[in-house]
Amino acid sequence: MPADLKSLKSRVGSVKNIQKITGAMQMVAAARLRRAELRIEALRPYAGAVRRMARQASEAAGNVPNLPVLTQHESVDTVGILLVTGDRGLAGAFNSQIIRAGLKAAEEHREQGKQVVFYAAGRRGVSSLTFRKLHLEGEYVGFSDRPAYANAREIAEDLMAAYADGKLDQVEVFYNGYVSAMTQLVRREVLLPLQHATIVDEAEVGEDVTEETGHHALVEYEPDPDKILGRLVPDYVEISLFRALLESTASEHGARMTAMRNASENAGELISSLTLDLNRARKAAITQEILEVVAGAEAL
Repeated sequence: MPADLKSLKSRVGSVKNIQKITGAMQMVAAARLRRAELRIEALRPYAGAVRRMARQASEAAGNVPNLPVLTQHESVDTVGILLVTGDRGLAGAFNSQIIRAGLKAAEEHREQGKQVVFYAAGRRGVSSLTFRKLHLEGEYVGFSDRPAYANAREIAEDLMAAYADGKLDQVEVFYNGYVSAMTQLVRREVLLPLQHATIVDEAEVGEDVTEETGHHALVEYEPDPDKILGRLVPDYVEISLFRALLESTASEHGARMTAMRNASENAGELISSLTLDLNRARKAAITQEILEVVAGAEAL
């Protein structure tokens, strides 16, 4: 077999193997995506309710409870940025768009004379920031495929402790919000202080009729709203981070499924093109052999 035929045949075989791998990864991502969607659908109403309760309690409280995590600092000198990424790649722009958004926000803060402290959830975020020689105050890896509430609590405790100790004056979180398997939106939310927190996002406002009409139900607090707010804030921070982790997980599976489907389709197109080249080369080789046989017969 001529060298070019052998090379083309080898390339076709290699691309077919890659197509099998990308197809299998697409099916795995699709199965995991469905489970992640169910977890988000179950959590969103609860997370929205906790956020609304925190906002309403803070509005009803005459005096903000004397808790370090609720104390608004006089000035914002140090900002903590948490980047929620995945532990693996092969998901298109899923990880890179979060890193770009976080670095852009950090540059904006530095231009205003603020210091920036980075936290990262997911190996991709950790490795990318480490490669850029940026110091990480917190690293959280190994759970991006299926985060648990304990993972959110661990991150929340570190962020709240840093805020209460005065190491951070503001905390922002960047993550991919899940819209559909084809669409993931970068979300930037202020987590602390509570007075500036992004408690209600656009989707929740659209679902809450009282937000649209401006009418609020009369709420009686027992015990008083100050004590309720003091107990509610840690839960608010934890549930907000848990929602961000779940949204990011679903977005990662959706992005990987889309990326692997595109890769499989591209592999199919490449296989068709290489097969056509292989057939042409095979026909050319057969034609050349026939010409050589005819030339030899005429010579005799």
